[in-house]
Amino acid sequence: MAPLAALVLALLLPGFTPLQAGTGGGRVLAGVFPGTSRTGYVYLPPGFTTARRYPVVYLLHGMPGSPSEFLDGTQLPEWADEQISAGSIRPFIGVLPAAGVDHRYNGEWAGPWETALVSRIVPWVDARLPTIPARSGRVLAGLSAGGFGAIDIGLRNPRVFGTLESWSGYFAPLHDGPFKHVDRATLAANDPTVLALARAGALRALGTRFFVSSGPAHSHWFRPAQTVRFARELASLRLVSHLQLVSSARGEWRDQLDAGLAWALQP
Repeated sequence: MAPLAALVLALLLPGFTPLQAGTGGGRVLAGVFPGTSRTGYVYLPPGFTTARRYPVVYLLHGMPGSPSEFLDGTQLPEWADEQISAGSIRPFIGVLPAAGVDHRYNGEWAGPWETALVSRIVPWVDARLPTIPARSGRVLAGLSAGGFGAIDIGLRNPRVFGTLESWSGYFAPLHDGPFKHVDRATLAANDPTVLALARAGALRALGTRFFVSSGPAHSHWFRPAQTVRFARELASLRLVSHLQLVSSARGEWRDQLDAGLAWALQP
């Protein structure tokens, strides 16, 4: 990276350092987001400039896990560089935070991690980077437990995120992490099937969009039928939604990420 470019990025994102360069000119930086204690990442697209504003994709990893799964498992930077350079998707900023105090955290994207994302990370990103600082410019997506978190957090904060995506996720809170000892009211307040029904009118008025997908590789934990049922609920509530089922376990995560981001970031 040229010295001037490195200086500009250091000023924009204090505490973040260059990690890798994409094949098409994008960049990944590593650092710790406010409200978290583990390393997360920021993806900046090819031709990144502060002279324009970008949509932001917030990506939530699975549990236990790490945001590095998006770099190593789905090859997000390489795919994004290629698609942006070809004009197939809009240039975007990727934000990959980490939940838990270490990689063994096996809870949910809820409680303190929801608070960190909504109240600290999103405002910090909007203050530091040339984003579209509105719900229309924010996509919230995730894998597995991250898929649950994306839908749950998005439904609980509909004025923050405009597009919600679950890739092989689930749609009911599990009794772990911040939900381990809570009452029924708290579980209901974090149940996407309940929230979608209760807030359908507001979601229609806001134009909230949903992409839900699943495949065979994760079916021993959460069956694709759960995703299909939730998609049918969204359709019955007349909410904008898209269901995608992948048939092969080989490259399943990558296939879902590719399809989900292509749907969310159409030019």
